[in-house]
Amino acid sequence: MIDIGLDSTTLEFILRLCASIALGALVGLEREITRKPAGLRTHVLVSMGACLFTMASFYMIPPGASGADYGRIAAGIVTGIGFIGAGSVIATRGRVSGITTAASLWIVAAIGLVIGMGNYILSLAAAVFAFLILRVGKVEREIEYGTEEKREEDREEPKGVKIELNLPKGFKIEKHE
Repeated sequence: MIDIGLDSTTLEFILRLCASIALGALVGLEREITRKPAGLRTHVLVSMGACLFTMASFYMIPPGASGADYGRIAAGIVTGIGFIGAGSVIATRGRVSGITTAASLWIVAAIGLVIGMGNYILSLAAAVFAFLILRVGKVEREIEYGTEEKREEDREEPKGVKIELNLPKGFKIEKHE
């Protein structure tokens, strides 16, 4: 018979992965409902990845191993999520978007890290708080913009924009309609 290593420690690690999936999904579900680019799957994968890296760094490196720095992987998670978050932030026409999505990715990484360390209560509380805070954002937008029609008016392109071009002599632009 093949020993697949399902001892109590392995089962605990699997439970932590399942918890990281569930809590990442809670936050990701809110992003999915509001149709943000980083949705359910992205948040689940970030949370699960952070959990897995944390378990690897704290539990799979033998105690007293030469050069073992248990906090190094946790610090790497924070740095890596910074790059992922930066990729979700877009600045166009004086507006910045994606900051809340970047922050939600950051918090699910922290949630996954805390689950990886074995603290289910703190990570559950953080996930519930993150979900509620993200849902409050919808109310915040309603207060700021008012009705859907008002938001559409704000999104309209400015009319009567004048464009000046310095063209070489003899170069002509014809208007086609």
